[in-house]
Amino acid sequence: APQMASRSSSLLQLLVLAVAATQFLGSEAGGISIYWGQNGGEGTLAETCATGNYKFVNLAFLAAFGNGQPPVLNLAGHCDPTNGGSTNLSSDIKSCQSSGVKVILSIGGGAGSY
Repeated sequence: APQMASRSSSLLQLLVLAVAATQFLGSEAGGISIYWGQNGGEGTLAETCATGNYKFVNLAFLAAFGNGQPPVLNLAGHCDPTNGGSTNLSSDIKSCQSSGVKVILSIGGGAGSY
């Protein structure tokens, strides 16, 4: 009987360890994030998301906001939102979201007005 109790205890420990390992290995990692919007040669936002490399994309940057001033999105060489030059950005964001990539607006930047 003691040998059977020892075997049952070992099997129970093995089962607990297997369940714990499954939970750990099956958990979703935090994911990789990237800043997009400050390098005109980095491709479109949709292309960046389509690589499958990123879970989050930070649009860089909302450089001016608050204090009664209109918000200004600085996307360097990609577009000029003040002149309607970001017409594809909305569809690119939707493309990213449909791929499971979260698109986040980064506020501030290196030389912002806020």
